[in-house]
Amino acid sequence: MIIQSPGEIAFNIFNFPVYSYGIILAFAVFLGVCTAEILAKKFSDIPENFFVDNSPAVIIAGIFGARLYYCIVNYPYYIHNPLEIFDIRQGGLSIHGMLIAGIITFYFLAKKYRVNLLRLLDVLACSVILAQSAGRWGNFFNSEAFGYPTGGNWGVFIPVSQRPVEFLNYEFFHPAFLYESFLDLVIFAVLIFILRRTRAGCTFFWYLILYSVVRIFVEYFRIDSVLNIGGFPIAQVVSVLLIIAGVIGLKTVNCKRY
Repeated sequence: MIIQSPGEIAFNIFNFPVYSYGIILAFAVFLGVCTAEILAKKFSDIPENFFVDNSPAVIIAGIFGARLYYCIVNYPYYIHNPLEIFDIRQGGLSIHGMLIAGIITFYFLAKKYRVNLLRLLDVLACSVILAQSAGRWGNFFNSEAFGYPTGGNWGVFIPVSQRPVEFLNYEFFHPAFLYESFLDLVIFAVLIFILRRTRAGCTFFWYLILYSVVRIFVEYFRIDSVLNIGGFPIAQVVSVLLIIAGVIGLKTVNCKRY
């Protein structure tokens, strides 16, 4: 089976291009906020419409953190092209940066509203992983987040302009974005199961572990990782650290059935 991006631009409004990546990202955010609001109704200590009312601040912080992280790990390019730091219309957002910014934002929101931070992060974990599953399709339209050549008549077709130099003669590549999208959906189902049965914090820490395992797996397929540390993609390095944090967190909150 061959899948091929129809192109980065979805349509034009008065000669102004509207990118598919942006549409997918907007849908993913909307999906995440709605999911969080639905799940929050399970917990009486979370105010009604909490996630809807605070979504502007969370979204702005998330985009800022995602872009800042991406630019930092790609500093050799952006240090010579500083004005492009502000151009996110063609991609360049990191889930790890968004996650860090989101945790910080929810810390202050939890203090302001006097809500259990760990419970907020539990809901955040479920909604974010579902949004990630949808958002990965933005990579499809941008012809990015792909893996090694498949060596056959299947995979995702990557235009010559997007292929690494050493793979210019190949047409079809592993759709790494699709692998992660599907696995994120599986994680969402697992986290919902955990959320309904464990103490505050358990779902969030399991999210750190499960998503990080998936990211390590997917990174083995990808050939467009932004930065390597000691021969390993930075996404894998950060994922290992998050797994450690998740394991420590699970031991700290002492996850047990309600």
